[in-house]
Amino acid sequence: MSDVQKIARFVEEKKDKWIQVSDQIWDFAETRFQEVQSAKYLCETLESEGFTVEKGLADMPTAFVGSFGSGSPVVAILGEYDALSGLSQQGGVATEEPITSGGNGHGCGHNLLGTGSLAAAVALKEMMAAEGLQGTVRYYGCPAEEGGSGKTYMVREGVFDDVDFALSWHPWSVNAIFTGSSLANYQVYFRFKGKSSHAAAAPHLGRSALDAVELMNVGVNYLREHVIQEARMHYAVTNTGGFSPNVVQAEAEVLYLIRAPKTPQVQDIYERVCNIAKGAALMTGTEVEIVFDKACSNLVPNTTLETKMYEVWNEIGLPEFNEEELKFAEQLQATLSEADIANEIDNLPKELAGVYKGKAMADAIHPYSVDQADTLLAGSTDVGDVSWVTPTTQLMSAAWVLGTPAHTWQVVTIGKTSIAQKGMLQAAKVMAGTALEMMKSPELIAQSKKELKERLGDDKYVSPIPADIMPGSNE
Repeated sequence: MSDVQKIARFVEEKKDKWIQVSDQIWDFAETRFQEVQSAKYLCETLESEGFTVEKGLADMPTAFVGSFGSGSPVVAILGEYDALSGLSQQGGVATEEPITSGGNGHGCGHNLLGTGSLAAAVALKEMMAAEGLQGTVRYYGCPAEEGGSGKTYMVREGVFDDVDFALSWHPWSVNAIFTGSSLANYQVYFRFKGKSSHAAAAPHLGRSALDAVELMNVGVNYLREHVIQEARMHYAVTNTGGFSPNVVQAEAEVLYLIRAPKTPQVQDIYERVCNIAKGAALMTGTEVEIVFDKACSNLVPNTTLETKMYEVWNEIGLPEFNEEELKFAEQLQATLSEADIANEIDNLPKELAGVYKGKAMADAIHPYSVDQADTLLAGSTDVGDVSWVTPTTQLMSAAWVLGTPAHTWQVVTIGKTSIAQKGMLQAAKVMAGTALEMMKSPELIAQSKKELKERLGDDKYVSPIPADIMPGSNE
């Protein structure tokens, strides 16, 4: 039995425990910076497994690091555990059935993500103890990935500075190495203040903050034609100023998320959006307060780590789904639109597009090539900031039905089933095996660091979040 197979066995031996942890975090369903119960539970689990835990990192009560061992190499395994608002959903049913109307739900599978990473860290610890391996394994408890950029704050405070390499994963509908560069982003509040008045008797005395929000949004929509193709500008009106149409709204607020491939490009677009907001304030006779909320950097791929992870994954293989699981997957897939499923199939590698047609669950590992590192991804992740300061890689493990969009009730409901749990345990085995193989190969660690240095060139990491912005302070 190879070392990779041995460490995979360590994960399997405690699978019941990891399923219990995942289900408990699914039940907690706490949103960004509010993951009090989830963080406490994970810390207690780490301590029960022999880890020393440091809590409250980077001014975040729900951020922590669990450590085992000493000296180099230092391995970081990243965990997340925040849920999303408005996605409350019963588990294990193929119909939309909220537990609590308007409540929270794990619509991105972070109950699985945090637990799978925990299982990998514990398996690596047990292998180190059994084989007498030197080094340090750390589980990084990273809050607020959803709209909070917890890792960015942690990187800003230097908690990854002595890490030799970092690993993570994400539940998804396919099995693939997560490679390419993500989009950097800024999230910013624009808060307008005007003057209320009777909308019929004295409208000329009022100054509408809501008008300012609407004019700003129109202006930004015109801007879309004049920014780079890869940029994205999203917004949500978070305060309309009340519910009385016969009162001129004295306050209103809009929250913007601005994305582009590189942080300087985001900064340029942000400045233009700020000017539009100021123009909207001038047009309406209102004032605008611009409040920076959070940001994250683009992801820097590392083909050295990715190649090793792909090798380990192929040695471990994939889990099998039984007849009952496949039947449920088919029922759940029937709730998706044809466009959802087609979008997934159309973006698959040619080798898999035909194989997956008509299937509900992915049953192959996507072929990997170092050329994929040049891919530009449409989304953003605060793992990007980690990847600027230490070699980092991730995988996507099939825990959802093919065609499932993230941030949906379908993700929540499958997150408490054996289908998702098998994907979680699979990811744990691959991360643990990859970490082990890297720890045994100092030359590969050195190569991954050399690659990171070459990819960055003359660029240096600068936190995209200003020093005076504290986590969650602007909510």
